[in-house]
Amino acid sequence: MGVDLEVLRGGRGQPLLVLHDQEYLNAWHPFLQSLATSFSVVAPSHPGFGRSDLPRDFDTIDDLAYLYLDLLAALGLGPAHLIGLGLGGWIAAEVAVRCSHQIDRLVLVDAVGIKVSGPTSRDIADTFVVGPRELLELAWHDPAAGEERMKLPGLGSFSEDELVTLLRNRQSAALFAWKPFMHNPKLKGRLARINRPTLVLWGESDRIVGPEYGRAYAERIPGARFQLIPAAGHYPYLEQPEAFVQAVRAFLAAEL
Repeated sequence: MGVDLEVLRGGRGQPLLVLHDQEYLNAWHPFLQSLATSFSVVAPSHPGFGRSDLPRDFDTIDDLAYLYLDLLAALGLGPAHLIGLGLGGWIAAEVAVRCSHQIDRLVLVDAVGIKVSGPTSRDIADTFVVGPRELLELAWHDPAAGEERMKLPGLGSFSEDELVTLLRNRQSAALFAWKPFMHNPKLKGRLARINRPTLVLWGESDRIVGPEYGRAYAERIPGARFQLIPAAGHYPYLEQPEAFVQAVRAFLAAEL
């Protein structure tokens, strides 16, 4: 691939590739540890995030999608289950519309990446311009719990390395997703190409991309299921990890 990636790995079983969201440090969170009791979990940091390199010619979500197709091939993971979280959900959808033979089942969690309303209507909250406390209000069912579990610039204390990483992550997210803002105008029409069993999983209290956006996502993927997680916002895997893992396991184990 020619890209030096930070990759978190653990567990045994069928391979499960997890693509992270923005606005938090990619780490071996409890939901990954729980999934690793049943699956061989691979959770890379995207190029430009964490300790992963950012190649000079990488500047679109397309670049990330093709990189992860290469990663699946290089690691011999396919067919693997693929979970995409938020921004990672957009990347996962772009992977799936291009080439699905390396994917077993697909889970999109509070994903961005499409435009579902008119050009003057906002589908996705602009998290680049809000302060840390407003971000908690938008992203969490219980903002107080979010303040305890997330590290955000402007809240709490950070090591120098953590602060640099968070700011680098935000800069890279803007590079890949700023214009057009958080979506690919062509992706919505391509979602019908996804031919793998798909679960679209959403936090019921997400105010960054609301459940109606998630339903619109699911409606465009043939046969996709849509499921809400109560008492959770944009990061249900952080806010309700047990319910999240239960929903994912049930879908990945179900006979279809």
